[in-house]
Amino acid sequence: MSYLDNIRTFVRVYELGSMSAAGRDLRISPAVTSSRISQLEEHLGVRLFQRTTRSLTPTEQGKSFYRGAIDILEALERAEAQIVSITENLKGSLYVAAPLGVGRRLIAPQVPEFLKEYPEVSLRLRLTDRKVDLTTEGLDLAFFLGQPEDSNLRIRKIADVERVLCAAPSYVEKHGMPANGAELVSQRHECLNLRFPGATEFQWLLTTPEGPKRFAVSGRYESDDGDVLTDWALAGHGVALKPVFEVSEHLKTGALVTVATETPPEPIQMACLFTHRRRQDPKTRLFMEFMIDRIGATIRDTG
Repeated sequence: MSYLDNIRTFVRVYELGSMSAAGRDLRISPAVTSSRISQLEEHLGVRLFQRTTRSLTPTEQGKSFYRGAIDILEALERAEAQIVSITENLKGSLYVAAPLGVGRRLIAPQVPEFLKEYPEVSLRLRLTDRKVDLTTEGLDLAFFLGQPEDSNLRIRKIADVERVLCAAPSYVEKHGMPANGAELVSQRHECLNLRFPGATEFQWLLTTPEGPKRFAVSGRYESDDGDVLTDWALAGHGVALKPVFEVSEHLKTGALVTVATETPPEPIQMACLFTHRRRQDPKTRLFMEFMIDRIGATIRDTG
């Protein structure tokens, strides 16, 4: 077995904290994962992990070796990037995550062009409006809206995305036109909210004459799928806070109208997130640049 394979396996076990999780990530069996760690420990003459039936904890030697192993793998990736012709020899699988609206409208339509240009690359696109963990989920790259919580990851900003508060004309006719965020709250308008694991109370950040202010909105409709919120808004069930690019066509046709225009939503950052190690992967870098150019152009056209 390759010594480098053993090192790569050790790094994934360390990062995921589990032999079985690392095996799934590397597409190998738990037995092979365990064997590679044992071979590495035998070669080094130290225990890299303390194992019990319920936990797997790196030893001090394991922590030290992890730092060195990351340096080795990053150096190898840099060396490979220098000698590989990206435009001719790009190959392998990319694991990418994105919010549903971003993925469906901005990323998925561009994927065929990228894969046509690089026929030896495969793309695994995971769309979800929940927060993802790049390390534990084995992702190369994640697109997102907002501010990430993990400061240990690298961020590449794409654009500030304009947002809008909108509702169907039928909703406005029945419940009235709220002029601002204060009326949304005081008049108890039905606000359609994006709910995901770990979400707390709903607060919409709106622009007021005094500056940005958070309004604690409420409503009976919640979903972890942003497109469901758009469908509910179109059906006249409430007010939605949406990126303009997701509802621009509905605004043009009049199926949705802007509300609370005295206090429009603050723009939200769109960016991509990646680990330090993944940044050296040529196909990750190229896919990121490819998408940033096209997403930025689309947002400017619809903003």
